[in-house]
Amino acid sequence: MSNKKEELLKRLSEGVVEMEEDDVIETSREYLDAGYPAFDGIMDGLVDGMNRASQLYEEEEYFVTDILLCSDAMYEGLNILRPHLPGSETEKVKYKGVIGVVEGDTHDIGKNLVKIMLETAGFEMFDLGRDVPLVDFVKKAKEVDASFVCMSTLMTTTMGGMEKVIEMLKEEGIRDDVKVIIGGGPISKKFADTIGADGYSYNAVEAVKLIKSLLKIA
Repeated sequence: MSNKKEELLKRLSEGVVEMEEDDVIETSREYLDAGYPAFDGIMDGLVDGMNRASQLYEEEEYFVTDILLCSDAMYEGLNILRPHLPGSETEKVKYKGVIGVVEGDTHDIGKNLVKIMLETAGFEMFDLGRDVPLVDFVKKAKEVDASFVCMSTLMTTTMGGMEKVIEMLKEEGIRDDVKVIIGGGPISKKFADTIGADGYSYNAVEAVKLIKSLLKIA
């Protein structure tokens, strides 16, 4: 990677972490003017910054208000870079996903990051929000003919709801057509395997890779 590109990616990341919308806008334009790929700018710049911000949130150095300002800065960059994604990245909207935080939990920072990442990768996402009644995951998946369902939680007391959703998908006869991906602080691969989920991801970047792999998208 050229020094210039590396410097611009670092500036994009820093702009998001520091909540500097104007810097992100200026750097995004400079990045495109230099002829660098929009996808790298999003993934290695904006999203990298958002992942760093979420880490600061988990370490209790940032508050929810900080994260919202970081995401505002990131969206400013996305608005500039996303129209320049190659066709192959934007034609994947035929794959639809349902995402939400399971009933009983209102922590949605991680869920929001995953949603942003998946939308950036070209998926059409239906965000149910937080504290989502379990049956709503199934209803929405049927309604939009979703290819996958993403569920998250940060509370051990609500983890069991994920297994219930999988059981409901089976009862509705659509389990084989819908991949189920779970994540969140207390979630592990072992838990995912135990309840019969298709996969587990520990962060937003890996979630995109996992879903592409499960759906056999190059």
